[in-house]
Amino acid sequence: MYRGKGVAMWYGMAMLAVLMVGVVLAQPPADPNKEQFVPILIYRTGPYAAGGSGIMGGFMDYMALLNERDGGINGIKLVWEECETAYNNDRGVECYERLKAKGVKGAPVVNPLSTGITYALIDRATNDKIPLVSLGYGRTDATDGRVFPYVFPLITNYWNQSSAKVRYIAQLSGGEDKLKGKKIVNLHLNVPYGKETIPIWDKLAEKFGFEVKHLAVPPPGLDQKSLWLLIREYNPDWVVNRNWGVSCTAPLREAARLGFPRDKILGVWWCGSEEDVFPAGKSAKGYMTTNFHGVGRDFPVIEEIIDKVYTPGKGNLPVTRAGSVYYNRGVIHGIITAEAMRLAHQKFGVAPIGGEQMQWALEHLNITPERIKEIGAEGLMFPLKTSCKDHEGGGAVRIQQWDGEKWVSVSDWIQPYSELVRAEVEKSAAQYAKEKGITPRACN
Repeated sequence: MYRGKGVAMWYGMAMLAVLMVGVVLAQPPADPNKEQFVPILIYRTGPYAAGGSGIMGGFMDYMALLNERDGGINGIKLVWEECETAYNNDRGVECYERLKAKGVKGAPVVNPLSTGITYALIDRATNDKIPLVSLGYGRTDATDGRVFPYVFPLITNYWNQSSAKVRYIAQLSGGEDKLKGKKIVNLHLNVPYGKETIPIWDKLAEKFGFEVKHLAVPPPGLDQKSLWLLIREYNPDWVVNRNWGVSCTAPLREAARLGFPRDKILGVWWCGSEEDVFPAGKSAKGYMTTNFHGVGRDFPVIEEIIDKVYTPGKGNLPVTRAGSVYYNRGVIHGIITAEAMRLAHQKFGVAPIGGEQMQWALEHLNITPERIKEIGAEGLMFPLKTSCKDHEGGGAVRIQQWDGEKWVSVSDWIQPYSELVRAEVEKSAAQYAKEKGITPRACN
């Protein structure tokens, strides 16, 4: 009797399992017309892994929040696929080619997450009509949308950021007239990203009468002792830390060793993360960098991601990284992407969108303070308004300082020298158009 009951029970459970499998198998496949594909170019490996994983991790977590909370965007679920670039230009191109045709209408947008990869993709993406979004990085003269219709260095480009640094130094010095005779070192990584701001620093030096010395750091930039001996000899008033990844920390250690004040080192935002200062320990205290967004978790959208994505165990990174500099930058990538898609839905209808539709939306963005508050990102990001002519849409930055434990904002939003920068942007874009045989678009 006992054995019979056991056999019967086993048989019943087996049949139930078969039925459950049958139910799963019987479920209809996802409707591709209800899915929006987004390619993710990422670098989780190599010397710049902290930036790649943090930014794209925040981006994917924001998309996951939209899926979990809202079922996607207007009922269109967001789906994505990662491709590891290792911050290598050739691999970045390979990833682009691998992912560009996926989804019902192909990739609507690509975030190269590398200035070098952005440069390598401009011709391809323009021919394919797929927008490249280089949020806070990339080719600065692509700000001129008349010449670069499919490239968007959104929020603030490298040249505007550099000019905002000069304005901040002027504020601390007591006025622009006090810039004359000052000495500034542009300590830059010797890669396209590092070299990007050399022309605008020369122009700013010419305008305000300060000296600028450009010192190139050989990648990966771990050993900068010889360069800092030159810096000590030059005795500058300020050092601009335009390194990246592991090379961001070396200047802080060398400055401490030579007695150069860390509050006279002003870093690019790529050298303004927690991962850049933790390894330097006490040597980092007082160090300042630019940034274009808020840090920390005290924003409703970040708190909601933790609640709805991380609490159920669906987060992309260790939850300890939520609220960090790189992570919050990734969330802003997600917000801007989603807002552009919403705008495209209003114009073209609710459905998966392609590159040309996304290009139109990115060129007509108007993320107002009111909308930012609705999103739960008040204080996290600055309003953004783009146009056919202006593919940046902002330009303002803030200065943050490391107090030994956390980043603290030490300035209001600082406006760049927009007129000077725009003139240089148009001059450079016109030269590019001439070289490429491009007829600039007519924009209002």
